[in-house]
Amino acid sequence: MIAFVSGTVAALAPDAAVVEVGGVGMAVQCTPNTLSALRVGQPARLHTSLVVREDSLTLYGFADDDERQTFVLLQTASGVGPRLAQAMLAVHGPDALRRAVATGDEKALTAVPGIGRKGAQKLLLELKDRLGEPVGAPAVGAPAGQGWRDQLHAALLGLGYATREADEAVAAVTPQAEAAEGTPEVGRLLKAALQTLNRAR
Repeated sequence: MIAFVSGTVAALAPDAAVVEVGGVGMAVQCTPNTLSALRVGQPARLHTSLVVREDSLTLYGFADDDERQTFVLLQTASGVGPRLAQAMLAVHGPDALRRAVATGDEKALTAVPGIGRKGAQKLLLELKDRLGEPVGAPAVGAPAGQGWRDQLHAALLGLGYATREADEAVAAVTPQAEAAEGTPEVGRLLKAALQTLNRAR
């Protein structure tokens, strides 16, 4: 198993980073939050989980080991594969997920694309004794209020866009974000922002 990768960030994409390790470029699937902290040409260390399938080997990367362990634990629930586990971590941090499960918060889980009401109820039952209790302050997890703007802006800068382009893209998706119920999903906004930037070029 590859526990972590450490090296220079060679490239960034909306859902992945390429980290050069010993002359080899390792493609690592990451959430927007993790990607937003990376910069091309800068050193990075990502905790990783290798998912082996018959036709593929996929490396998933995380900012810290708590995120990686939560990713692994989420997949012990039936119907949760690596993609859905990563989507859950893109919307909620590990502690926010632990809090949602501990308090039976269906709404928090249905905020994740791909999880409906029945699926949320099933996950709450299955994960109740697996994720453990929240360990951090209540503020851990998806930021409230205007936090999505900073996250989205940082993610776009990390992907190599100029500050002006990032500002314009954030402004373009603001109506979509404000129309969303609860905290806007940064991953979805990032995709929308990238589409507006691609149209502008």
